[in-house]
Amino acid sequence: MKITEIEIIAIQLPLIDPFVISYATYDSMPSIIVKITTDTGLVGYGEGVADEHVTGESWDSTFHVLKSTLAPKIVGENPMNVERIHNIMNKEIFAVPTAKAAIDIACYDVVGKALDVPAYALLGGRYHDKFPITHVLSIDTCEKMADEAVSRVEQGYRSFKMKVGTNVFEDVKRIQAVQERVGDESLIRVDVNQGWKSSAATVQALNKLNGVTLDWLEQPVAANDIDGMAEVKAKTTTPLMIDEGLRGFPEMREVIAKRAADKVNIKLMKCGGIYPATKLAHMAEMAGIDCQIGSMVESSIGSAAGFHVAFSKKVITSVELTGPLKFAKDVGNLKYDVPFIQLNEKPGLGIDIDKQTLDELTVHSEKITL
Repeated sequence: MKITEIEIIAIQLPLIDPFVISYATYDSMPSIIVKITTDTGLVGYGEGVADEHVTGESWDSTFHVLKSTLAPKIVGENPMNVERIHNIMNKEIFAVPTAKAAIDIACYDVVGKALDVPAYALLGGRYHDKFPITHVLSIDTCEKMADEAVSRVEQGYRSFKMKVGTNVFEDVKRIQAVQERVGDESLIRVDVNQGWKSSAATVQALNKLNGVTLDWLEQPVAANDIDGMAEVKAKTTTPLMIDEGLRGFPEMREVIAKRAADKVNIKLMKCGGIYPATKLAHMAEMAGIDCQIGSMVESSIGSAAGFHVAFSKKVITSVELTGPLKFAKDVGNLKYDVPFIQLNEKPGLGIDIDKQTLDELTVHSEKITL
């Protein structure tokens, strides 16, 4: 089996509500879809959602790198040879993990279909039966964030990821407001997206939150400040998660060496796809660090890929892959049974692509053929 065509499709996924985090507001989510076709007639889909603030990639640059650099080198390769494909991509261009993830995911999708097994069967089989879904609260006023949390509790949600990071003192009020309204029955996870900048500001915020039990605090300091993460961890009992500061193997080695986090947030878009994500999970497991699979707010394609990694690994104890729940239109049919997600046993990623919606959301596309 070999890849005979790679189609690169730039789309804009419309959001139901704006997605607001510390450094950006999104009204729609720009995504790059990769469609690979093999000489056996099988088709696989992958996805790359770039974030300039995390990996330095943009929607346009990801499309260009795939079109001009990666796809021409991968056409003709056997998609089953994933390590070889990653080696080819890594030799051709440094970093650009989002672009590489799109090809990686498409390979796993088509190989699963070729072998008639779900993608997780290619990763060691299924370990988890189901995962609870965490609802993400975008940055807003204290009252609106608390009101939304209460309404989601009524729908069955029992864990929340609060987006904060604009102002330390306002963020403290937001966290306190949500906790007061939902009580101790719900888990509160706070994602600062680097917004508190320094370890000193973070420790100050946590001192003001005395009495509020957080499930964990995520990436309060700048991404490249792993020493700052280690300092916060040493000065608080609140579990600490690293996200933007963990992209690939070098950062994981440093996190482990400095014991800079209690938990790591692995994202396929940050590390280059399913294959490197499983390697990061193995590194964390050897160091006794729990993992989460997170997202850059991908469609059903990227989200399904993340779920297959998560369901296959014991060390992955939580997921935050809620992109499809945020879109007014999606290109796939990943099924959520709120407040849980349960994967089916269909081959590959296990989702069907809505070609009409994909065409409707397409801004431009390019084909690379053998």
